[in-house]
Amino acid sequence: MTTAQAQELDVQPTPLALLLLGREADPRSERGVECPGDLPSPSDPDLVARARAAKEKLGDKVFVLGHHYQRDEVIQFADVTGDSFKLARDAAARPEAEYIVFCGVHFMAESADILTSDDQKVVLPDLAAGCSMADMATAEQVAECWDVLTEAGIADRVVPVSYMNSSADIKAFTGRHGGTICTSSNAERALNWAFEQGEKVLFLPDQHLGRNTAVRDLGMSLEDCVVYNPHKPNGGLTAEQLRDAKMILWRGHCSVHGRFSLESVEDVRARIPGVNVLVHPECRHEVVAAADLVGSTEYIIKALEAAPAGSKWAIGTELNLVRRLANRFAPEGKEIVFLDRTVCFCSTMNRIDLPHLVWALESLAEGTLVNRIEVDEETEAFAKLALERMLALP
Repeated sequence: MTTAQAQELDVQPTPLALLLLGREADPRSERGVECPGDLPSPSDPDLVARARAAKEKLGDKVFVLGHHYQRDEVIQFADVTGDSFKLARDAAARPEAEYIVFCGVHFMAESADILTSDDQKVVLPDLAAGCSMADMATAEQVAECWDVLTEAGIADRVVPVSYMNSSADIKAFTGRHGGTICTSSNAERALNWAFEQGEKVLFLPDQHLGRNTAVRDLGMSLEDCVVYNPHKPNGGLTAEQLRDAKMILWRGHCSVHGRFSLESVEDVRARIPGVNVLVHPECRHEVVAAADLVGSTEYIIKALEAAPAGSKWAIGTELNLVRRLANRFAPEGKEIVFLDRTVCFCSTMNRIDLPHLVWALESLAEGTLVNRIEVDEETEAFAKLALERMLALP
């Protein structure tokens, strides 16, 4: 039944039905975490030429940002590539660009809007490109958590630290309560700063990055960490557990990095003698503990750049990046494989495909603003405060 037919029958399709039919988009929701294997080629062979033509017509008015996890067909049109925070800062450094087309996910486009000028317009080619991790912490849930901490008598001693991979609402909450934002590159510095401000940290929304940084980098024990589950009364924790903990970890994770297991590490070591295992700190603690090297996306790239010819590497991060790095360093004799046998792309990152990018660029070239991402003034002010605290970290 079409929407028009439903209206004639006075039947209103639900938002979920429209979403499944592809008629609507929820910018805060992930479209599943299935692992589709190979990505299909663009259906229209003229899409590359159309993207080039639209981008050329826009000239300096448009600045295209491409996250490392994007498809190759999209990344070829990026003016700069990088992780989420680097790209947001790159956008802010290009005030002459009227349009910022962010090939990434929703929270990244929000961060770009927060850091760019009011005259610049941030566009996300597909509004359904969300992030499952960011979706695991809503403003209402975090406010309820703070009430729980208050009732336990510890809120005044807790400093929130939120990962960059969070919504603008969560960044604003962090700013309001004296906390800071962190990336996977500076999480250790952010936690050290936070413990100078208070006795405990509420780490949002990725429990693995918080736990790995606290235990691996700051020397805490696993017993110093508790996990707050927003779907259970009082987070599933007693007041005593909250008072005893140093790290209160939000029960969130990355659907891609969370799939890597200790068995993945053991299997690749058995299959490829002499392999170096390099993983992102969003992976589970047991995976990080078993790896040879651990670091952010930028760290992974730099480590492979510096690696000797003939070395072998198993990488625990998103597959688009791993494939790109494998192709890039193959001429140098570096063998690079995906850590897990099961192929897994970031399903929401891959919603930004060439058809969506072409549509966005052609619309802008015709003078039509589409899919603009705007953060309201109050949210932006507090989120920016949290981001500025991060920028001021020693």
